[in-house]
Amino acid sequence: MNKQSGFTLVELIVVIVVLGILAATALPKFINVSKEARSASVNGVTGALRSAVSLVQAKYYAAGSTTATTVTMQDNSTVTVAASTGVPAGTAAGIGAALQSTEGFTVDYTTATAVTFRPTNGGSATCQVTYNGTTGAISVPDVSGC
Repeated sequence: MNKQSGFTLVELIVVIVVLGILAATALPKFINVSKEARSASVNGVTGALRSAVSLVQAKYYAAGSTTATTVTMQDNSTVTVAASTGVPAGTAAGIGAALQSTEGFTVDYTTATAVTFRPTNGGSATCQVTYNGTTGAISVPDVSGC
């Protein structure tokens, strides 16, 4: 007599299903990339803010008037600036226009000296960068709560 031993097809399928369920529930606990994505986006908007301030100031000084309160950029958009410094104002018409797009971020223009940029999806007070519309300074991004 030939006696075969091994697993039946049903047993193998049950094992595969159980492993799939375990993987589907355990994997998100080990691979949570949303925090890293929010941190990277805050760091990215920090770089964009620094570039925008520099570009607007360069255009302001290149225009030659130190009393102007607006700068017309290459694409004909207008950015509101502080006279004598060319720093974009802490408003939507200032730094908001200089950035051109704040998509994916919630921007709070309530205080012109502390304009905050937070990721729309999961941003908190400890996941942001702050812009000072008077000095043009950009804070070190806080990504501790992303």
